[in-house]
Amino acid sequence: MRSLRWPAVPRFRVAVPLLLALVAALAAPAAAAPAAEVIVLPGASSAEGIAAGRGATFYAGDLVRGDIFRGNLQRGTAELFIDTPAGRMAAGMKVDVAHHLLFVAGGFTGQAYIYDTATGATVASYQFGPPDSSLINDVALTKDGAWFTDSFHAQLYFVPVSRAGVPAPTFRTLGLSGPAATVIGNGAVNLNGIQATANGKTLIVAHSATAQLDTVDPATGASATIAGVSVPNVDGILLEAGRLWAVQNFSNQISRIRLRPDLSSGVVEAVITSPLFQIPTTAARFGSRLAVVNAKFDTGIPPTADRYEVVVVDR
Repeated sequence: MRSLRWPAVPRFRVAVPLLLALVAALAAPAAAAPAAEVIVLPGASSAEGIAAGRGATFYAGDLVRGDIFRGNLQRGTAELFIDTPAGRMAAGMKVDVAHHLLFVAGGFTGQAYIYDTATGATVASYQFGPPDSSLINDVALTKDGAWFTDSFHAQLYFVPVSRAGVPAPTFRTLGLSGPAATVIGNGAVNLNGIQATANGKTLIVAHSATAQLDTVDPATGASATIAGVSVPNVDGILLEAGRLWAVQNFSNQISRIRLRPDLSSGVVEAVITSPLFQIPTTAARFGSRLAVVNAKFDTGIPPTADRYEVVVVDR
């Protein structure tokens, strides 16, 4: 999600100042996906987040309504799975497959939710910050719990989860220092996507306003910029075995970045594009493919497209 003005909508009120600043796309070698397919989210009023479940299963959210869709990449289908209570939103999300839990960032509500992927029931909900003045944008999982970003504040929120998969009733707030703590006002989206290293000892955050990727120490909140990488319009990110995929929404592309082992720097080694992209925001990995959400913010904010879909491309 980029800098925006969000008008009032029927289910809740938000008022965020406008800051729309188009930036140039990266000058990097293009690698257009040779094959792609589209999976429609039937009846969705908007879209933003996606998460990989077990096998070919994915979950995607209706940003404005907060509803959750469940789909299957092999069948190329999706259907409404959770009709959420009024007033919720659904931004970034992740699945704890082992414990059947779906973690969802609640956008402008200032909230986050955990759903049971077997039943669709709400397992827990949290009020991280005041509605409208908080933007809970994305989530990353570690063996100890879930980390959430707030695009309007220089802090992260952590929900502990037991080894048995039981979320704690409370959360803690981690204040940030260094480049990740940069906050540009007037509605700018700052911290956005987030990922954790395999051992959970380092977090990587995407900073939309600075077009940078930063590492964060989850114990202290200290951060450092990953040198050599500029990703304008960066939104959701994926991390796997030394490579990071950065979805760049209004750039209509995904940059594939090779990181140094110490995460001090990186280099863009390819740019994934598709004529089917229409403001992609987040992606989930399925083997050699990426399932990417089209948010269609180019139609307005909130968006006004007739349909919303997931685009599947080679990674």
